[in-house]
Amino acid sequence: MKCVLVLGVFLMTINVFSQEKDNELPYYEVPDYSSEFTAGTIAARMVDALGFRYYWASDSLTKKDLVYKANEDGRSSEETIKHIYDLSKIIVNSTLKKSNSRDKEDLSYADMRTKTLNNLKTAADILRASKDISQYKIIFGEQEIPFWNQVNGPIADAIWHCGQLVIYRRTTGNPINPKVNHFTGKVKD
Repeated sequence: MKCVLVLGVFLMTINVFSQEKDNELPYYEVPDYSSEFTAGTIAARMVDALGFRYYWASDSLTKKDLVYKANEDGRSSEETIKHIYDLSKIIVNSTLKKSNSRDKEDLSYADMRTKTLNNLKTAADILRASKDISQYKIIFGEQEIPFWNQVNGPIADAIWHCGQLVIYRRTTGNPINPKVNHFTGKVKD
């Protein structure tokens, strides 16, 4: 009995620690909106909204969640997270004016989640401060693609895939936190 109690307290401590650490990641809530409307503040808000949706779609996934796929031809949740991570690299590289590479990375779910959220935060902060977002082209080698494609490409695609993660985790019995309000970008007390 004593061993079970100690183990239970230990597991609760780990869970609380991971939640505290997780709250240090960006997008637990959507940041306050800008006082002015510019192309940069609107584009940043789109990325912030993506970050918030991704934060909660990818929060506290279990191994069962990560391996789930709707059918054999589709991606698993973990493969979808990898795809969203790759999209976040395209988004942030655009704002950093860096070319995209096809370097292979072997990252855990937690590392991909952290890097994705930080990529989105970096990109949003750059966009928010920008007076001219047309300078942030998507670069693949010598090819430069206008920022317009960022909106209908990586940003919209990543939002789409966040919805998939939400459906997948609901299917595995692990729905997102019911206190998340996507309209306000806040978490109810």
